[in-house]
Amino acid sequence: KRRMEGTKSERDQAECERACARQAWRQSDPGVGDAFASSRARHVAYLERGLAGLGPSYVSLDASRPWLCYWILHSLHFFVEEPSALTVSSCVETLRRCQNGGGGFGGGPSQVSHCAPTYAAVLALCLLGGQEVIDREALYLWFLSVKDASGGFRLHVDGEVDVRGTYTVVAVAALLRMLTPALTHKAADFVLSCQTYEGGFGGEPGNEAHGGYTFCAVAALLVLGRAKDADLTALERWLCRRQLAVEGGFQGRTNKLVDGCYSFWQGGCVALVEMAQAQEEQTTTTGAHQHQQQRRHDHEEEGDAALPPPDLPPSPSSGDLPCDPVALQRYILL
Repeated sequence: KRRMEGTKSERDQAECERACARQAWRQSDPGVGDAFASSRARHVAYLERGLAGLGPSYVSLDASRPWLCYWILHSLHFFVEEPSALTVSSCVETLRRCQNGGGGFGGGPSQVSHCAPTYAAVLALCLLGGQEVIDREALYLWFLSVKDASGGFRLHVDGEVDVRGTYTVVAVAALLRMLTPALTHKAADFVLSCQTYEGGFGGEPGNEAHGGYTFCAVAALLVLGRAKDADLTALERWLCRRQLAVEGGFQGRTNKLVDGCYSFWQGGCVALVEMAQAQEEQTTTTGAHQHQQQRRHDHEEEGDAALPPPDLPPSPSSGDLPCDPVALQRYILL
């Protein structure tokens, strides 16, 4: 009897590599980008159908309605396509019904307020130009209600505290100009405590480094102006090691298979780290850090006044990234 060699993880990895290798001819085809461009109309039509309504197979995503709106709208924005006025009105009304009187958005009408769908709903409304339906005062008070003594945020009232909740609150509050000292107090310290010996970030202190949590952590630190306090060298090393040579995509954790979801989080985080390093160099050489700290200090003395938006460097070009962006794009297209 032939004995299967290696662990299950090793066998799964080998099968994944074989599957990608069978499509290697597409990776070497210079017309892959042209083929994607030629199918643009089909992608747009698929997305527009999704905004019009989804079939019964999506019932399991009933608690993710704001996310479905945001994902589709963000994709249309990527294609530089604007939904019709009727679609915009319908989407805004759907998201409005997901908002709760006590502040925040649920995954659907009458569902409990949760940081994740709140993030998706606010971003979708900003894409639609429907920010006026957001009850900002109630939202701010709800954010305060999920603030934890550790500095992080709970995902919902009495829920877990992790970097997802912290990032989503910080991002939305900054976007809506309600990021006050009361919200930012110890938030960066909580996020920094989640960086692991590997270099990435876990969801909570002591957890394994994970792609999705790492993106949330680095993005939150950038908004809070504290990315320079993370070990960026170790973080960049960990991220680059998550891109696998054969497939070209990223794995979410050590010894896991690559997939499209983590290729987004990890690939995006590589760019965020480059922005963080540029931010650190900028503040070191120009004194901009002291200027921003003074601005924040002045606002803190004003009590609950919203902090000024962070001074973020421009997004790096693909040629400046330490990973292989071409291999990543080819994996996504596969």
